[in-house]
Amino acid sequence: MNDSPSNIESVVVRILTDKPVRKTPYQVKGVFMKQYPNEPIISMINGKNREKYLYPRVQVKILNEQIFIIGLNEGVDPVLSLKEKIEILDFGNISFSVVNNDSDRLKNQFQMTDKLMHYRFITPWVALNQSTGNKFRKIKNQEKIKFLNTLLAQNIIFIAKEFGSVLDEKIYTKVIIPSLFPKTVDEKRWGSFVGEFKTNFFLPSYIGIGNGLTRGYGTVFGMFNPDTFNFIQDKSKTENKNLGTSLISEEKNVEIIDVSQIEKQKKYYSKPKKNKKNKRKTHNSNSRKKYNNQLKKTSFGNENEENEMELDESKFNSIKYHKRQHKI
Repeated sequence: MNDSPSNIESVVVRILTDKPVRKTPYQVKGVFMKQYPNEPIISMINGKNREKYLYPRVQVKILNEQIFIIGLNEGVDPVLSLKEKIEILDFGNISFSVVNNDSDRLKNQFQMTDKLMHYRFITPWVALNQSTGNKFRKIKNQEKIKFLNTLLAQNIIFIAKEFGSVLDEKIYTKVIIPSLFPKTVDEKRWGSFVGEFKTNFFLPSYIGIGNGLTRGYGTVFGMFNPDTFNFIQDKSKTENKNLGTSLISEEKNVEIIDVSQIEKQKKYYSKPKKNKKNKRKTHNSNSRKKYNNQLKKTSFGNENEENEMELDESKFNSIKYHKRQHKI
């Protein structure tokens, strides 16, 4: 295990209101944008920083009908700043008075450990997009857990790279799910799973992993106490004997993932593919295509643009997407 310290911070703010909150994360972010337009958190929730931070530094969740705001590294101070100002949330058709809030700020996040940390998905993990979903359906059942373990490792490596975490050569993953049949998520036909997982990487509770995390999917919760867990191995300290951790050598059916191989795959798939369209186009086919595009724009608006945006997860944090989603 790499012994270099990590200074990555996280904060979780829970907003307690006078009524249960039955709104989406996008609607809550929309209220923040409307009521607190000058707060530093706004550029982190309206998509402005999407190209700068591929993994969101601020995440908003609705859990047990309560609002949770998670700030990571650069997002910590903006979240705490907003926390001090929230008194009323006005959604137009309903308003919520903030009766209390609490926060939990932690250091040394996103680093490797010499143990397996136990996590639970408290919202469905959308592991399968259209591409990986097609592959998942074609492989045999005995290969599917290995496939999901690899996807989980990819999720973790992506986050680690985003925060500049130093990774060991191997990541250990163990996905524990009650069913190999994914539940379809909305019109995108993504596949989601509920359950738990173990890995030798420290993740803050309430962050999201996988697809659709800006909409609240893939929220994880650590089954260990982060206040008593010590990264420095010391057998004399009883607090390290935590029920939410286990020794790698004692755990069965753990997948060993080579980090360098995952990184090579990512580089390969990130290369732009050459367009091999048939160059021979007739006048009639071009005219028909032009007519169809005009018909779509006239009758329905630019439907192509809307559909493309819905299908592309990388655009979920674009300013244009957020303007559409933040309707109250």
